[in-house]
Amino acid sequence: MGTKARDFFSQQEQKEIKEAIMSAELDTSGEIRVHIENSCSGDVMDRAAFVFRQLGMNKTALRNGVLIYLAIKNRQFAIIGDKGIHAVVPENFWDNIKADMLEYFRNNHFTEGLVKAILKAGEHLKKHFPRAKNDINELSDDISFGKD
Repeated sequence: MGTKARDFFSQQEQKEIKEAIMSAELDTSGEIRVHIENSCSGDVMDRAAFVFRQLGMNKTALRNGVLIYLAIKNRQFAIIGDKGIHAVVPENFWDNIKADMLEYFRNNHFTEGLVKAILKAGEHLKKHFPRAKNDINELSDDISFGKD
């Protein structure tokens, strides 16, 4: 586990995270992204919302993108769902996922916490946005990184 965003997860851990994204998106038209930065100045939710737009996640056809944002030096993270998915999940859905992630993170199980969150988001995406025959993967499954 490195001290820079690109090195925080090993290559193997990054592969596990990408595989979780691909698995979570398998039966849904929804899109999940993970973005990691060194630090976040200001409010973490504001920064995550900015990154959400920067990654074009607000431009998916059904507005069903989910971003998991981590700022490693600040030890902060956020989860944002676009309008489509946010409208159909239970009221405390994102907070519950964050609470579950925090338990893993507190025990330094960052990859496992992230993978569980991705799969849980995928379950709800599949429920409300099943994959259509003509569905395309609108966004990359790769982890994106902020500037070092």
